[in-house]
Amino acid sequence: MILAPMQGLTEVLFRRIYEECFPGAIPLAVAPFIALTRNLRFSTDNAQIRDVLPENNIGSIPVTPQILGKEPEEFVLLANHLYALGYNEVNWNMGCPMRAVTAKHRGCGLMPHPDEVRAILDSVVPRLQGRLSVKVRLGLKEKEDIFRMVPVLNDYPLASVTVHPRLGRQQYTGVPDLETFGEVLPLLKAPVIYNGDLCTPDDIRRIKARFPQVADIMVGRGILYNPTLPLDLSPNSSPINHHSSLTKHFIRRLMEEIQRTLPTDETKIRKKKEYWSLLWRALPLSEMQARQVLRAQVLTIVDNLIDIFTQ
Repeated sequence: MILAPMQGLTEVLFRRIYEECFPGAIPLAVAPFIALTRNLRFSTDNAQIRDVLPENNIGSIPVTPQILGKEPEEFVLLANHLYALGYNEVNWNMGCPMRAVTAKHRGCGLMPHPDEVRAILDSVVPRLQGRLSVKVRLGLKEKEDIFRMVPVLNDYPLASVTVHPRLGRQQYTGVPDLETFGEVLPLLKAPVIYNGDLCTPDDIRRIKARFPQVADIMVGRGILYNPTLPLDLSPNSSPINHHSSLTKHFIRRLMEEIQRTLPTDETKIRKKKEYWSLLWRALPLSEMQARQVLRAQVLTIVDNLIDIFTQ
């Protein structure tokens, strides 16, 4: 199981507390993307770079950095900088569906342009000092994009291809197109990782049973909805009430770390609510109860409510 990159959520703060509370439960994470810019600085002033600095990831889930962009020179510079930090692989984000990203031919915006992707890979791959993997969707507006992209991807020694079987225009609505995923799976030469709507143990078991060729699975929102998801998959899984207490402890530790590391009440409230809007589903709460936290505007009230709900 691989933890998916989720901007603002699966950053090092989350990865470190998750590993502390559930050691070894998730063997690998792909970090939220580092966006290429013309004057990208590799200093600690850059929060995206700080997120993957090895010294900041001590005690964290092992991580693979991810790059968003299409500029070959900047890509090579950043990737080789990351390899020099000790990483043996970087991931190229060709799946981000956000319109501000796709409009610039970045993320999923690259999917309709196999010739552009080939030109980028031709320029980049020979100069990389480590392995490259990619994360894609089926396409931007049509699933035919992936079938035109597969021959391009197959021409390079990719470490893996992660496929989220939705279109970019769907964002995260609708359901994954498993039929098309099944058609694409045998066409790709690199190991294929499945990503998309894996929120319960049964979701994961169904994908593994239907697609035994899949090399691994990548889980994003499922971990936020249910932090003990990897434990629930174990044949020796603990009783549900024990998992509930583990989840409550994890939420409390995450909130404590936010309190310790963020600078202002405003940023603390915003970050705590961002996590709470997903994590409350793992608790025996009604939506009405959970919304009390989301409506609160004062940090002490937010903290008191979360303390009550995680006792």
